[in-house]
Amino acid sequence: MVPFIDLKRYEEGFLAAWGEKIGYLSRNAMFVGGDEVKQLECDLSNYVGVEYSVSCANGTDALQLALRALDVGEGDIVLVPDMTFWATFEAVVNVGAKVVTVDISLYDGGVDLNCLETAIAKYKPKAAVIAHLFGWGATKINDIRQLCANRDVLLIEDGAQCFGVKFQGEPIYKKALISTTSFYPAKVFGAAGDGGAVFTNSETLATRVRQLSNHGRTSHYGHGLVGWNSRLDAFQAAYLNLSFKNLDAKIKSRQQSSAIYREKISNKQINVIYPPIDFEENGYCNVCLVHENTYKRDLEQYLKSHKIGFGNIYPSPMAQQEGATKFLVGKVGGDNATRWCNSVLNLPLFPYMTEQEIDKVIFIVNDFE
Repeated sequence: MVPFIDLKRYEEGFLAAWGEKIGYLSRNAMFVGGDEVKQLECDLSNYVGVEYSVSCANGTDALQLALRALDVGEGDIVLVPDMTFWATFEAVVNVGAKVVTVDISLYDGGVDLNCLETAIAKYKPKAAVIAHLFGWGATKINDIRQLCANRDVLLIEDGAQCFGVKFQGEPIYKKALISTTSFYPAKVFGAAGDGGAVFTNSETLATRVRQLSNHGRTSHYGHGLVGWNSRLDAFQAAYLNLSFKNLDAKIKSRQQSSAIYREKISNKQINVIYPPIDFEENGYCNVCLVHENTYKRDLEQYLKSHKIGFGNIYPSPMAQQEGATKFLVGKVGGDNATRWCNSVLNLPLFPYMTEQEIDKVIFIVNDFE
């Protein structure tokens, strides 16, 4: 059996250190805020190359905090990729804005630059959200950032899947206006529960995000904004602080497994997607496109019969989700998102996969040709 993901591949001594940390925090009633959160935010800023990191309760909240810090709200139009996780769409709706979906590029799964430009010209949005999916980023990220800056469109970068990714040798978050991440356990840098963060080089935006995440406080009983409670608790921060020590090793392990898949999968029915040029991936997930639907279904059954886990990230575009209907005011582009969603297949990829596990997956995939 090879699971799609295994969250129990702990480094030697990690669980003992985690147990000691839980005991220490509990004995001292250190539950919310404090040194663990401060340390995490400092290390996050250093790691991703930004001036300010503000932790929060989860990745979805991080998106909403970023949108609200930019004053995106009731009646505003926001562009969203037609292929992303539902939280990207959901966050826009939850701040009261309306959504226009933008088609993707089949080259990297990121938003298509030409479609984005068309959408900006047609809908005059206040903001756009792009998602850096699959452990890399949108190929034309510099052009996307420049386009939005030139057209006065506020750009939020959903980086839930790209922690540790480098673009042109630098952390992908470094030059973003404002970006977000998720610490959901299955992510490359995962907590023991939910968590998230917002990254920016703007002191003004960072201050607003921090206020909004803590009831809009200006003092303990002073409230300058209407926010909500989205603080990262000390236990999650402590888990992440311990994990930081092993993060580079985990990413290297993921990268190595990803490279082996690309080198050894020889099944001609499968198109294994490579990270775009200028990107150093984090090994978040393996991405295969299987373009014949009957073959894809049969291959999935074959994987199941041999107890090989797999995923479909993502099986449906945003514009086709039932919950999107009354919030969607437009759709720009063709059917690339639909084509990708219909054909995507993700093979097991997680830290410290064994050589035997990878070889078994590759053998089964190639054997089905």
